[in-house]
Amino acid sequence: MKHRAEIDGLRAVAVVPVVLYHAGFKTFSGGFAGVDVFFVISGYLMMSIIAGDMRAGTFSILRFYQRRMRRIFPALFLMLACCLPLAWFILPPGDMKEFSSSLVAATLFYANVHFWERSDYFAAAAELQPLLHTWSLAAEEQFYVLFPAFLLLTMKLRRRWQAGAMLAIGAISLALAHWQTGLQPATAFFLLPARLWELLAGALAAWWLMESAAAPGGVKPYHRHLGTAGLAMILASVLVYDASTPFPGLAALLPVTGAALVILFSDGTDWAGRLLSHRLPVFLGLVSYSLY
Repeated sequence: MKHRAEIDGLRAVAVVPVVLYHAGFKTFSGGFAGVDVFFVISGYLMMSIIAGDMRAGTFSILRFYQRRMRRIFPALFLMLACCLPLAWFILPPGDMKEFSSSLVAATLFYANVHFWERSDYFAAAAELQPLLHTWSLAAEEQFYVLFPAFLLLTMKLRRRWQAGAMLAIGAISLALAHWQTGLQPATAFFLLPARLWELLAGALAAWWLMESAAAPGGVKPYHRHLGTAGLAMILASVLVYDASTPFPGLAALLPVTGAALVILFSDGTDWAGRLLSHRLPVFLGLVSYSLY
């Protein structure tokens, strides 16, 4: 897969607002939307890697998970190892018991289920749970289990049918997210079914780029203003949204669509692409996972 510096920069646009939001900067009241941008990027990368290897006849499910473990485990377990002794000395017994439960959940990648049962992400008490942020990692890992299986099952279908299946599943997930955000907001926020459409948005962007490049004499669809518009949409959600915004229902369309537009139409020559390809956002993007 060709390296794209602007995608590294987009990671920075995702992670910095999340960090500043949790640090209490009111200007970034919608910084939580950065997680949605991360989901789109993850879907794009997974589709590009897995489908690319499948089309080349080199895909190995074992090698795929080995690469995921090398990417995810070191920073995750270092962070957990640093938190554990601090929690042991600082937390009272009741809170230490809760921390231990969240530690196990983070290690086994069901933290989103754990915090769904116990937390309101936007509640003040949630800020006192040091492993709360691992919920999104758990949701991604659950996607990494399901998505390769989906591609393996549908690889013999016509490519448009495969994309149609992703589009249909994504539409159902978005409808579920909209419904649950009104009635069961914690369920919509933490669990994969209502977040699946965000990951599939990135996967569909990757599919479109691969198909465009494969078309006879074709290149990817390009319009320099769409990438810039996408970046503006992400920034608008970060600056305008707050804890009162119903999320992640239809409101999540703004950052998710913005991220997809950047992936599809920024190539380093447009305004957004040049900004995202700058040395600083690229550096922040490369360390975004560890920073998060």
